[in-house]
Order: sequence, then C-alpha cells, then structure tokens
Amino acid sequence: MRRQSRTWVWVIALLAGAIVGSVIGEVLSDVAPILSKGFSFGLNPPFHLALNVVSLTFGFNIRLNLAGAILVLLLVLILGR
Repeated sequence: MRRQSRTWVWVIALLAGAIVGSVIGEVLSDVAPILSKGFSFGLNPPFHLALNVVSLTFGFNIRLNLAGAILVLLLVLILGR
C-alpha cells in the first residue's frame, strides 16, 4: 500500500511542477524569452467515436516549456532523495 501512495505523490508532484513551471515561463517570457520556448504533443485531431446511442470524443494536448521542464527536474531531484 505504501508503494502505491508514493507513486501518486510522484505523479501529482510532476504534474503540479509542469503546470506551475509553464505558468512561470509564460509570465517571465518578456524578461527571459528562452523560458517560454517549448514543445507540445498530444492527440490532434481528437479521436471521435460515434455510436447510435452515445458519441465519445477523446483528445489531449500537453504543452511544456523550458521553465516547466526545469521545475519538474528540480522536483525529481528533491523528491528522489
């Protein structure tokens, strides 16, 4: 049970670090434009499944910039101890 809860802590910390780092990168893009450089990947166009009764659409897009990557790397180093 302890191993599973620790995995969730890692996942939540990495997602939070990516989100906060991306926001920081966008805010500081005027001061340091290199921090806003990044990449995005995902499912584009979204996957669409149309059945007679239900219509399902699934898609995601992840956009990570340099500040987000740096913050995630720092979180990995801190949590890895």
